[in-house]
Amino acid sequence: MKLKVTVNGVAYSVDVEVEEEQRTLAPIVFGGGTASLHSEPSNAKVSGTSLNAVTAPLAGSVFKVLVAEGDTIEAGQVLLILEAMKMETEITAPNAGTVTAIHVEPGDPVQGGQPLIEIA
Repeated sequence: MKLKVTVNGVAYSVDVEVEEEQRTLAPIVFGGGTASLHSEPSNAKVSGTSLNAVTAPLAGSVFKVLVAEGDTIEAGQVLLILEAMKMETEITAPNAGTVTAIHVEPGDPVQGGQPLIEIA
């Protein structure tokens, strides 16, 4: 490849060779490299949820509940705070309504998908 390069106002014509670099990728190993199928059932327990339930998006523990049964809430209002791996996650109301039930208390462990609060 021929290039024209200007340095301090002086033009130079330069021949450049481009070498393509051979890249090799390391093999991708899933699950430790052994092929095995897990047929045992999971031991995670999540009780049934109603359509009005706000559920936990992840496993953790309840840090703080910010509403009480009977409270009128607005869409986007923070209902409670979950703590997982030293990080706090605010759980917000998906829609406006009234809190009809609170299924957890501060300190309770929760699983992802577990109902936390019901809104009517």
